[in-house]
Amino acid sequence: MNTGWSIYGAIVVAALVTAPLSAQDIKEGAEATKDAVVKGVTVAASKTKDGLSKTGEVMTDGWITVRVHERFVGENLLKDSDIDVNTSQHVVTLKGTVIARAGRARATSVALHTEGVRRVVNRLTIGPKHED
Repeated sequence: MNTGWSIYGAIVVAALVTAPLSAQDIKEGAEATKDAVVKGVTVAASKTKDGLSKTGEVMTDGWITVRVHERFVGENLLKDSDIDVNTSQHVVTLKGTVIARAGRARATSVALHTEGVRRVVNRLTIGPKHED
């Protein structure tokens, strides 16, 4: 009984493989293939839109924000500053206060030279740190 089904299945497969395809079948197959390729490219593009850091980490806006904050730590010119970092589409916006004009320039430079940052918008003011 199993042999009968195996032979029958082989005949059906052979018939399907050797059956001539119509122009419509070929066109539909080509459209399906094109749609699959476009979908695959779209998915790949969205996955790589943020890019990868030199260490292989995905550089999302959140990753950039954290990295900019990390790089501010230990900067003498930024000591006693109150800087808020916001990142959107790899554009970093700095808000808050710094003690001197040199600190404002240094914050911009540090942010701009952080991997993945495309542009920096500096809205920092110069003055004493606001106490809550």
